[in-house]
Amino acid sequence: MLHGSASPGVAGSELTRLLARLADGPPAEGRPAFAERLGHWLGWAGAISLASALSAGQAVPAAGRTAGSEDADFRRVCAALEAAIAAGPAEPATSPDDFGPFHRHCLGLQQGMHDAVAALRRRLRDALSRRSAALARVAAIDAALEPALAAQERRVLALVPQRLMAHFERLGREHGDDAGWLAAFREDLDEVMRAELAHRLLPAQGLLQTLHDHEAR
Repeated sequence: MLHGSASPGVAGSELTRLLARLADGPPAEGRPAFAERLGHWLGWAGAISLASALSAGQAVPAAGRTAGSEDADFRRVCAALEAAIAAGPAEPATSPDDFGPFHRHCLGLQQGMHDAVAALRRRLRDALSRRSAALARVAAIDAALEPALAAQERRVLALVPQRLMAHFERLGREHGDDAGWLAAFREDLDEVMRAELAHRLLPAQGLLQTLHDHEAR
């Protein structure tokens, strides 16, 4: 097993560590801080959109609501995606060395995560926009960041099925006829997908925390 933590607070680095372990590589160290990497990822179009969001002054009256419904929405999305991870492949393998069902399961989970988390993020931005002008600006910044960083995120997350396939093949070679390695691989797959889910949820988590901080004042 990979023995990683899926704590949402360190999801990005945890996913990176798990992918490195799948590749039998050392953990990434000495990477520039996110703020420094952001400038390289945004590109001109993203930088212009972000600058517009930062300078915008959207006068939106506070709605006087609490974040209870947004909390429930976040938990519902998390629970549904975690259940999809736990469910495993929808089809049986034709042989012990058949990675196909696991590959399709992984791709399906990634698409499901992308769609569900993107919709959750839009709903949270809408909730912020209804609270106050300051929170509407936060929502606008997040809306600008999402497409600006999407290409970089796709490149990173495209490694997941590739690394899982390499890990699957390596375990098969090492253990041969001992079918127990398939159960170990399934645990590793679930662990990686939970780390990816935690990574994908970070922006939504940040928006939700912003709502809570606003209401605590």
